[in-house]
Amino acid sequence: MKLKKMIISVLALCMAVQLLCACSDQSAVVSEKLHIGVTYYNQSDTFLNGLLESFREQLGELEKEGLEVTVTIRDAAGSQRTQNDQVKDLIDAGCTLLCVNLVDRADPSEIIDLARDNDVPIIFFNREPVAEDLMQWEKLYYVGAYAEQAGIMQGELAAEAILSDDSIDRNKDGKIQYVILEGEAGHQDAIIRTENAVEALRNNGVELEKLSYQIANWNRAQAQNRMEQMVSQFHDEIELVLANNDDMALGAIDAYKKLNDMENASPVFFGIDGTDVGLQAVLDSDMRGTVYNDKEGQAEAMVRLAAAIATGEGMQEIDFEKERCIYLSHWKITRENVEDYIKDGGDGTGE
Repeated sequence: MKLKKMIISVLALCMAVQLLCACSDQSAVVSEKLHIGVTYYNQSDTFLNGLLESFREQLGELEKEGLEVTVTIRDAAGSQRTQNDQVKDLIDAGCTLLCVNLVDRADPSEIIDLARDNDVPIIFFNREPVAEDLMQWEKLYYVGAYAEQAGIMQGELAAEAILSDDSIDRNKDGKIQYVILEGEAGHQDAIIRTENAVEALRNNGVELEKLSYQIANWNRAQAQNRMEQMVSQFHDEIELVLANNDDMALGAIDAYKKLNDMENASPVFFGIDGTDVGLQAVLDSDMRGTVYNDKEGQAEAMVRLAAAIATGEGMQEIDFEKERCIYLSHWKITRENVEDYIKDGGDGTGE
């Protein structure tokens, strides 16, 4: 009888051990899965489409390392209300990590509350939340670029062109008459890019006269429309166009091409982002220069951060600024080096 009881006890213990091992194995499998939910402000944004394409490609490297990854991407179509609803739906669908490109960088509270209540970390990207909002919870992160640097480099590119090419000052008055195509009204990056570009021009000894500025919401078609309005007002007085991104610079160029005026009365155009179409415009000499916004580097940083969050490993190897932010540098692009970036994917080396 004692032997029978002992055998039963041993069998029960073995079953308990097997059950614990099974639970442990199941937990390990769960930790090797990553369901990412992405929502971004507008699918019409050329730069963001390129960034997300690179992000998806680089996530494939995680799968090679044994991490099972699924990605769901949603377009908020310029509506913060829509984006808030998308975040709720993504969480309800089982997403374990969110990547959010905010519609309104000053209004992330509902998204943060939803994520915190469900313990789902967020990587904000490209549009940086207000610092106080980013500090609301320890599982909020940001990946982007230095907005000031983009503006400074654009201004420096413009100054280098103006100081080396007398023909840009067409009326020979010693000043450069310029217009600005700005992203969104009140948008932090748009304001910073504009202010720093103009300041860099002045710091490099270029005398300026501002004729006008127009809001074109980062959009090529809107920029064309706004540029046509400015041309109808100022005719051939415009000598320089500074655009907060490549799409708006290309829209301005479209306006002049529509007017068949690219040869005689065309100003010089400068953009920011180094999108594929922007780089091609520099190669074709339609745009004098742009500033490469490292979408591949930002995508890689997002992937590394996502992997660290999912596995709990490698976080200490990430170079954070302001505790939970990752910033990538920009690079100047001109006709002289644009082919390197087109060929190599713009890694900033020019090699």
